[in-house]
Amino acid sequence: MFDTMVITKAVAAFCGALLIFLLGKWAADEIYKPRNHAAAPAFVIDTGEEDIDAEPEVELTFEELFAAADPAAGSRLWSQCRACHALEDGRNSVGPHLYGIVNRAVGAVDGFNYSGALDQAGDVWTPELLSAFLEAPTSVAPGTSMNYRGMSSTADRANLIAYMEAESQ
Repeated sequence: MFDTMVITKAVAAFCGALLIFLLGKWAADEIYKPRNHAAAPAFVIDTGEEDIDAEPEVELTFEELFAAADPAAGSRLWSQCRACHALEDGRNSVGPHLYGIVNRAVGAVDGFNYSGALDQAGDVWTPELLSAFLEAPTSVAPGTSMNYRGMSSTADRANLIAYMEAESQ
């Protein structure tokens, strides 16, 4: 029923129809193109989006964010830490327990074998040091065995530290 001649005619008809449609589109574009299509607009409608001269957003320091931190928001962030740490006193897991971590001596959890990389971090886990460590653990303690990429948001870090401090009381 279908031989090569019928298939060739069908393909040729399809290509011919496509060519006619393409030529028709080209002719319509040339006929209906405005004469001054490249000219600047005659008037501009002000939508107010470009002229917003609001005060620039002021970045708060970590101390200011920590003072206004929300421990309830930090409880949602705790799930990232919960896989390796516990907030119960004396219950170590893959990582040491974080009960009373704020203002505790660095590497002071009894019964946990630290990697030794925290010796470079500092003497006391201040909120600022905790924030820097949570942002990039390997930059504060190079060689640490903690496998965590870090938390980029300063507000999230402040909320998490406030949560850990609140749960330790």
